[in-house]
Amino acid sequence: MTAVSLSLDGELTVINAAEQHERLLRALDGSRLDVSLAGVTDLDTAGLQVLLFLSREAARRSVPVSFAGHSPAVLEVLRLVGLSPSLEVDT
Repeated sequence: MTAVSLSLDGELTVINAAEQHERLLRALDGSRLDVSLAGVTDLDTAGLQVLLFLSREAARRSVPVSFAGHSPAVLEVLRLVGLSPSLEVDT
């Protein structure tokens, strides 16, 4: 298996959360998943759920996943809900 890199662009909202969920799950077939969030222009709770599910599912499958290049929209939502950029609970 090989490492997979994905870039998310545009809105990650209820409008396209199911589509992105499926895309990200398919990407977990690699040995590692790197997700760029630099192009995300809007993130709502449905989009955040997709990212949290991906993180949890990757851990369950023992596939390392990293999130990088957080856009201002992503950072704002993470700050509001108390999550770090790695999607860990900020203490």
